[in-house]
This record gives sequence, structure tokens and C-alpha cells, in this order.
Amino acid sequence: MPDVHSLTDMIDRIRALLTVIEEGSVNRAAVRLRITQPALSRQMKTLEHEVGGRLLERESSGVKPTGLGHALVKAMRPLVKNYDNVMSDLRRQARGERSELRVGYLGSAAQRFLTPALALLRKSYPATRLKLHDLSPREQIAALRSGELDVALIGQEGAAAAREFHSAKLCSLGVCAAMSDDDRLAAKKSITLNELEGRDFIGIDEDEMPGRNRWMTALRKTAGFKPRFVAVVDGLTNVMSHVVSESAVTLVPAYFTKSSHPGVTFVPIGDARAKWDFIVLWQKGGLSAAGRALVGTLKQVADDP
Repeated sequence: MPDVHSLTDMIDRIRALLTVIEEGSVNRAAVRLRITQPALSRQMKTLEHEVGGRLLERESSGVKPTGLGHALVKAMRPLVKNYDNVMSDLRRQARGERSELRVGYLGSAAQRFLTPALALLRKSYPATRLKLHDLSPREQIAALRSGELDVALIGQEGAAAAREFHSAKLCSLGVCAAMSDDDRLAAKKSITLNELEGRDFIGIDEDEMPGRNRWMTALRKTAGFKPRFVAVVDGLTNVMSHVVSESAVTLVPAYFTKSSHPGVTFVPIGDARAKWDFIVLWQKGGLSAAGRALVGTLKQVADDP
């Protein structure tokens, strides 16, 4: 496999060939490329050796591509253009000028945090292309690790990967209990954690939301009773379905009180110790100006009552 330098040299030779063909003259191409004619001729001979055949026909009027030369140009012109575009994008990214921002988020948090933050961002960075991905916490962490996301609006579960990335706590939110509409506690304006003692809880798969069950367990322990999960399922939709079918409860961030799930009522927890941290993660090694601005606008939105 060629190293980076040999690949760059090959690209340079192909670019030089394209210039020679466009100019129809090695001399004029050398002037345009700002190298000597002998140096350019050596590049052409090296390229012909690498390809294994003649690429240029020398005529009295100048030079023209051979059949092999035409084939190389047709195949390589898009490659060179793509290479140039990629390198240009990488250089902009290195300067913090990336024109694309890839954001992962929890669908349940979009209305409360992401949507107003993006509205603010658009005012300062209207040209930035946004790629938004509604992903579970596990998927967001995996996408950050693979370099497929720049920013992850992840919530409490982001604490599990905070050491790998830059992170910031946007805010600490209250907590509510999700329960069936016909639950005896559903009509209350608020409840305490102690009122959930002896109740069955629904958990969520650890791979899907790392740390969510440990968070619920820790909250219940502060109330002095032993946690009891009757089911651990994938996805919040399944969690809510089991809350109804099992007449059980689960704990979720307070912003769920503004959401709607058939058959489910969200009752605020009044305990001051019941908190859920909203965390944003972003890549180390430099974030674009738009990315930094997004983190700032998320903090601004989180600070608004």
C-alpha cells in the first residue's frame, strides 16, 4: 500500500498530465505549473512507467493524449477533483471553518433544547449545512467514536463517555415518574420518591442508554428502598408500553411532562435530590466556529426557564 507521500506524488503527476493535455504543450504546462520543462518531462515519464504505457503522443503542433492517456484522464479527473475538494474541506476544518455540522440528539429533547438552539445558530451561521441525527445515547457515543458526529446532545447518559470527549453540563433538570393513566398516583400534581416504594419499575437496555438504570437505582436508594425492575426493554417507546401493560413506573427527565404517550401520565417528582443532568459532548481536536456557537446556544437555551 502506498504511503501518504507517494499517493500525493501520484496525484501531483496526474494533475500535471491533465495540465499538459489542457495546454497541448509541455512547455506551456511547465510555465503554468511553475516548474522547469525537464522536471515536468521527468514526471510524465515516471507516470508512464507507473501506468505501463505511453500517455502522450508528441506531434509537430504539440502533444496529445494516446488512447491510454484518454482512459487515464477519464478515470482520474474525478478522483483529482474529489481529492482537491477533500483537502480543501480538511484545511477549512483544521482552521475551524468547517461548513458542515453533524449533530446527534435525543428525539425526546429536540423540542425543548435543540430546535430553539438551532434557530439562534442560524442567525449567526446561515451558510452552515446541518446534518441532524435522531439517535439513542449508545448510537451517539458510537458515532462520536467513529468520527461521524461533531456534537452529541445526549443527556445524563453522556457521563459514561465524558472522558473521551469534551463535555459540558447544560443544566440539571427535575425528574418525573411515568405511569399508567389509571394509576392511583396519576391524578396528583407531584409525588415524592418515597411514594414509589414497593412499585414495579421498567428499565431500559444498558446498551441503548448507558447508565440510565443505575441513575434510577441511585435515586431510589436515596429514598431508602430497594429498587425492583420487572422488565428491561429496548427503546423509550417500549418502556412506555410496558409502563401501561405492566402497571409499572419509570423515571424520566422533567421535560417529558410536555410530551404525549398514549395511556401514560407524567407526574413530577418533588424531591430536590431528584435531578437529571443534560450533557453535551463534542469532538476533541478542535470544533468549528459553528460547532462552538451551537454549544453556546444550547447553554443559553438551557438557562432559559
